[in-house]
Amino acid sequence: MKPELSIIITSYKNPSLLKLCLEAIKENIEGINYEIIVVDSETEEETYDLIREKFPDLDFLPNKRNVGFSTLVNQGLKKAKGDFFFIINSDIIIKKGSVSRMVEFMKKNPDIGLIGPKLINFDNSIQQSIFRFYEPVTVIYRRTFLKKFSFAKRHLSKFLMENEKRYDKTLDVDWIMGSAMMTSRQSIEKVGKMDDNFFMYFEDVDWCWRFWENRLRVVYYPMAEVYHYHGKQSANQNVLGALLFNRYTRVHICSAIRFFCKHLKKPNPHKVYQKEKK
Repeated sequence: MKPELSIIITSYKNPSLLKLCLEAIKENIEGINYEIIVVDSETEEETYDLIREKFPDLDFLPNKRNVGFSTLVNQGLKKAKGDFFFIINSDIIIKKGSVSRMVEFMKKNPDIGLIGPKLINFDNSIQQSIFRFYEPVTVIYRRTFLKKFSFAKRHLSKFLMENEKRYDKTLDVDWIMGSAMMTSRQSIEKVGKMDDNFFMYFEDVDWCWRFWENRLRVVYYPMAEVYHYHGKQSANQNVLGALLFNRYTRVHICSAIRFFCKHLKKPNPHKVYQKEKK
């Protein structure tokens, strides 16, 4: 039987978290026909053993090298058979009922292109997952001493949507964190897959931008909740030291430059959408 939902899990060198992620799916999804596709970067023997011994019934797409997040997602989308796609990192632990609620909400709202659940830390605190689109100064303020000044704090508060945030309220947003998001086959046929020119970082921002350009809403949906183990690999207080010694910081900066080169001269498509709807 053709699955209604394809769950695409992106993974990189963490079979322990992947095991927990897969077990949570098996335990907490009911009432929907689904398939699981695990797409793994720089696959290690321990991950092969996990899939072979514990989860032989799922689709496993290994890669010999680290191909980057967007390429993993696109490999999964190419393999997927469902009408809806739930794309998650392997550090996501789903809660019972959340996935089926997301599918039903998308069915009732065909103008939604991407939907993101509430992300929760393992201490049950709420994780930041909704944002306004970046401007060049956003990156500068976040990564330099300028963030201490009031003008930068005001800008970053706007970027983080601190005035508008209601974590218990469904909300249209510029972009959602790519750790957990659901879309549909119909939307992908219109928007296209992720831009795999982004090796890591900003691929989710770029994708959300393109969904809005195609008049498809990007929505935060707190009625669905998932746990997320989130480590900020690019974070570093000393920006010069980070650029010199932290590879993830360098990748983040390069991805930001690529994003701005691609979109900086265009109007914010979410704002354009809002004006058209008035």
